[in-house]
Amino acid sequence: MTTVAPRQPRIEDEPLLKGKGRYTGDVRESRQAAAAFLRAPVASATIRRLDTAAAQRAPGVLAVLTAADLAGMGSLSHPIPVPGRNGSRINAPRWPALAEKRIVHVGQAVAAVVAETPMQAQDAVELIEVEYDETPAVVDARAANESGAPQLWTEAPGNVALDFTWPMDKDGTNAQAVARAFAEAPVVARLSERQQRVAGATMEPRAATGSFDPATGEYTLRTVTQSVWLMAQHMADIMSVKPEQMRVLTGDVGGAFGLRSTPYPEYVVLLLAAKRLGRPVHWASSRSEAFLTDNQAREIVMDGELALDRDGKFRALRVKAVANIGAFVCDAGPLTPTINLARCFPSVYRIPHVLADVLCVFTNTAQVGPYRGAGRPEANYLMERLVEEAARATGIDAVTLRRRNLVTPAELPYKSAMGTVYDSGDFPTVFDKALELADLKGFPARKQQSAARGRLRGIGVSCFLEHSGAVPPEGASISFPGDGTVIVGLGAQATGQGHLTVFRHVTAEKLSIDAAKIVVREGDTRLGVEGHGTFASRSAAAAGSAIFFTADAVIEKGKKVAAQMLEAAEADIVYRAGVFEIAGTDRRVSLFDVAKRAAGLKAKGEIAEPLDTNKVSQTPQHFPNGCHVAEVEIDPDTGALDMVAYSGADDSGRILNAMIVEGQIHGGIAQGLGQVLLENALYDPSGQLLAGSFMDYAMPRATDMPPRLADALLEFPCKTNPIGVKGVGEAGITGALAAIMNAIADAIPGVAGRVLQMPATPQKIWQACQAARSGGRT
Repeated sequence: MTTVAPRQPRIEDEPLLKGKGRYTGDVRESRQAAAAFLRAPVASATIRRLDTAAAQRAPGVLAVLTAADLAGMGSLSHPIPVPGRNGSRINAPRWPALAEKRIVHVGQAVAAVVAETPMQAQDAVELIEVEYDETPAVVDARAANESGAPQLWTEAPGNVALDFTWPMDKDGTNAQAVARAFAEAPVVARLSERQQRVAGATMEPRAATGSFDPATGEYTLRTVTQSVWLMAQHMADIMSVKPEQMRVLTGDVGGAFGLRSTPYPEYVVLLLAAKRLGRPVHWASSRSEAFLTDNQAREIVMDGELALDRDGKFRALRVKAVANIGAFVCDAGPLTPTINLARCFPSVYRIPHVLADVLCVFTNTAQVGPYRGAGRPEANYLMERLVEEAARATGIDAVTLRRRNLVTPAELPYKSAMGTVYDSGDFPTVFDKALELADLKGFPARKQQSAARGRLRGIGVSCFLEHSGAVPPEGASISFPGDGTVIVGLGAQATGQGHLTVFRHVTAEKLSIDAAKIVVREGDTRLGVEGHGTFASRSAAAAGSAIFFTADAVIEKGKKVAAQMLEAAEADIVYRAGVFEIAGTDRRVSLFDVAKRAAGLKAKGEIAEPLDTNKVSQTPQHFPNGCHVAEVEIDPDTGALDMVAYSGADDSGRILNAMIVEGQIHGGIAQGLGQVLLENALYDPSGQLLAGSFMDYAMPRATDMPPRLADALLEFPCKTNPIGVKGVGEAGITGALAAIMNAIADAIPGVAGRVLQMPATPQKIWQACQAARSGGRT
């Protein structure tokens, strides 16, 4: 284990801090037109009449598009395959770019207007006349699955998009083992937890510009993405063109968190309008549109049971969940509450038998997709809340209970009941370090001090484990333009992670050259790099490993050319410190000289390839883990909560840049705090979004954060990728949810605090405190 890591400042920061960032809205094309969308005001209806005549005559209007103008376009639903129970598959009804007769959620795009200016387009939208025949809506996933509930899609009886069970259990052996363990267990802890729906609320709302070149037949989409390559693949499929006819560009991105990984209806309309009009067409989402139409997240109800023996050893875990995936299936919508969630069990604990059943259900709400953590925070939240309940049920202190069940280093590699194999780590050391930072021993005294001031004080612990890496593959290119620099091309897309800083360092270390000579490029499909993108805490491992293997290939090709230049056998050539040399001699030639010679030989046809290399690699799964501890103080007379302390220990494998790692953890904690205390994308029973602006959707502020974040970065290098890294982007939010909620439950006496559900608003906390005062202390 090491705890000292480099802390290079990010090279991305200076232009962003000086206002020189280049976001989608900062780029204006010549003759650029503007689009605006008419959106459905109801959640469930059929379109009886749609009249666009007045809009077409409005000043500055260039075109008005409806579903009829999009004939032949494919569905936006391209779900990642997830195996269902008994071989069933995901039900993925057609998702049109503009509504075709039916409305299934508020905000669904019905028509689009393209005009000379944004104001002209918006004014014309208001002239479109629509008559709707409203039909009953359903917004609660459990209610949607009940007999007699309104059905969104005929191909999805009971509104079921997917019935999922894990691990796959064809003969029922695992289910029987789990049932037997519960039947024999002297103690069973049970609880039900709800993760509310949240909105991404990114700093930069979605924006896009579509254009078309009739000479080449190439579309260009400039938009915010997490992978230009993947966006191009999906958009080409939707529009029935070859991938090479779809160029996607992305500049700086003002927040992604999973929301930017999929195509959206507006992008299809922009490209078709650009082709029809022969000029670029731009659209920028308003904040209200973002709340209504961006992928939303979470919203899952989970019932958990944990079986224990008399010594407090965990024997079995059983989870049953119902996930609300909205009206349409987005790419990772079903994956998030199923495979992503299930693979996080049984976390850092030794539990021989585990079973997870999840029902993904359609409702008349916006589509639900991945959001920072994407199933990992949900799973770990349930696990840690269950551990606290088990401590109460057994009478064993929660810290002791956790320590008793932690997988130890001696057991690694450890194959969990879910089939995942933990390759590295030291969960007990991480656990102990987190408790040390939190000064757990001094908590009773602090609690007494709070009580003397009429305050309630609580402390909450949350161990966690995530899975990252694995599929899909990731690519990288290394090229030599001949000016003494190296160009590294990536398909991964920076959305705040510091890619330019980190991957320049990775390349410099591998090639043993000055980092100042390395330029990292991404955000353009013309780079020709296959890249599935930045998500699931995978970039450092996936893209970093791709750079590593691509550099290996460069060096191997370079040895052949260097051998020719040095008139030596290839077997005698070694590479180190940026030069190829004959082993045991002082005869050498630099990497850049070899690259220049290779380019010349390729031009003459004497070799098949220059040193320029483009390679795709697959990175096995890895398992970031940690333990976070939150401490809160509550005013029982008002329900006001102060985060007085937050501590954590995180194992992210080898740390490439400690400053960036800390920033990722702190940002995740802030988002976790927001979900626990404030955020709630709430719909009323008719399908109207009640939290459609920042007047109603509360976001965390600096004053909500603890005065200090104490975090220990522990390095237990991963053994499944060549640079030893594990993901970190989702660690903060994964640990924060249960840590803070457990602290609240610890502060409020009795059952009232234990049954509190997120978001724990001041009103809810006050009500729980009053219930505790009135005798609800069981």
